[in-house]
Amino acid sequence: MNKKILVTAGIFGITSIILGAFGAHALKELLPNTSLQTFETGVRYQMYQALFLLFIGSSTTIKEKSKRIIFYLSIFGILFFSGSIYGLATNILTSFDFKSIGFITPIGGLLLISAWFVLFVEFLKMTSKNAH
Repeated sequence: MNKKILVTAGIFGITSIILGAFGAHALKELLPNTSLQTFETGVRYQMYQALFLLFIGSSTTIKEKSKRIIFYLSIFGILFFSGSIYGLATNILTSFDFKSIGFITPIGGLLLISAWFVLFVEFLKMTSKNAH
């Protein structure tokens, strides 16, 4: 499971840098500033979650069950949250109306929060013996 989490962290990190560069350069001339800022929010949260998964996959103190839950919450959270934000920010460039699926953005945010909450609960359950 750790390798799968770390590989996913790498993929999220790589794609967030690519998308960030794409937004800063290619989209700069095509989108209004508010849309660029929205796009950047998706990139930023994707990178936060990549770093989060890097920590999760490298940790030896987090239980495997919690790692698995955090992993799936993070994947779907990023797909829903950042994915829908990318679509909404670039909505004027496509024929598909991403506003019709905008309701998944807060669902994705809730999934990301839930992943962090699982980690928080895992930390609360730690005893001083297994925290070293």
